[in-house]
Amino acid sequence: MSKDGTYRGGRRVRAGDKPDSLADKIASGRSARVFEPIDLEDEPSFELDSSDFLEPRDLEGEKIPKPSEYLSSEQKDGKPLGADKIFEETWLWLKKRKCEQFVNPRLVKSYSQAFARYVQCEEAISKFGFLGKHPTTGAAIANPFVQMSVGFQKQANIIWYEIFDIVKQNCTTSFTDTPQDNAMELLLTARRKK
Repeated sequence: MSKDGTYRGGRRVRAGDKPDSLADKIASGRSARVFEPIDLEDEPSFELDSSDFLEPRDLEGEKIPKPSEYLSSEQKDGKPLGADKIFEETWLWLKKRKCEQFVNPRLVKSYSQAFARYVQCEEAISKFGFLGKHPTTGAAIANPFVQMSVGFQKQANIIWYEIFDIVKQNCTTSFTDTPQDNAMELLLTARRKK
C-alpha cells in the first residue's frame, strides 16, 4: 500500500490457475465439497385424515419456474423479445445437471435478456447493414447496432461465465453441450427466417 492509501501492483484479480471442476476432482480421487440440496422429505411429517381436505385437487409439479413477462414482451417491431425461450432452455440445461437449485433465477433471467438483445441487434445489423447516415451531416457513420451488439454479447458472456462456474463447481458428472450452442443456432436460424 502506498502513502495515499491505495494499492499498487500485486496480483491481478482472477490471475493464476483456474480451479478444477467438481467432476474432475471426483474422477481423480481428490477431496471435494459437494453441496447437497435440502431434502424436504426428511422433515417430520404430520398425520392428516380426509376431513382435513374439502375436496380433492389435481396438483401438478412445476418443472421450470415461469419466466417473467418482460422476457417475452412485445418489441417495437411487433415481435416478442424471445428471452423466455432462452430462459427455458438454460433452466432445463441446469436441471439436467441437477444444479438449478444453486443458480439464482434472476441470474438466468439476466443472461436470457442480454442474449436476446444481442440476437435482436444482430438481426438489425443484418437488416440495415454496417453503415448508417449521420442525422445532421448526412455522412456515412458506423451502424450503432454494431456497438450495442458488442455490449450485449459481452454482458451475456459475463453472466454466462458466472452460471457456468456455479455448474462447474457443483456438477458431479462431466458435460459437453451448453445452451449457448442452441442460442447460437437461434441466431443463425433468425437470418434464414426472413
